[in-house]
Amino acid sequence: MGKNKAIGLILALVLVVLGLNSAYTVGQWQRAILFRLGEIVRTNVKPGLHFKIPFYNRVRKFDTRILTLDVRPERLFTSEKKNVIVDAFVMWRITNPATFYKAASGDEQQAAARLDQIIKNGLRDEFGVRTIQEVISGERSQVMDTMTRLANKKVASLGISI
Repeated sequence: MGKNKAIGLILALVLVVLGLNSAYTVGQWQRAILFRLGEIVRTNVKPGLHFKIPFYNRVRKFDTRILTLDVRPERLFTSEKKNVIVDAFVMWRITNPATFYKAASGDEQQAAARLDQIIKNGLRDEFGVRTIQEVISGERSQVMDTMTRLANKKVASLGISI
């Protein structure tokens, strides 16, 4: 009788461990990707309680809240060859977890570094075709709208949006 109790206890313990490893939750602010042996099986898993096969499937969660990138101030030249120091920040979020994982290895710092370079190049291009008066005056919002539109086209391949 003692041997059967021990086997039953071990079996119950194994079932509890398997049960705990098979359930996972995705928060309201997250999206997830389900992997099976390293291959993406399911993308953009929505918030809620989900189940997976323990030790066979793996889940990677991504924060889809708005993230902020502060671009370091940089000296740029206008079309008149006058230099201005430009400080910028970008608010971005992950919109396509699978594309984000493939493009940036799921690493927010890597995506932020690439986004930083895209923004700096865009600022350089935009300021290079405008006079200092255009940059400072009412065209500032037009410059930002143009920058946002062009940057969104470039960052779509990263699975993010600005």
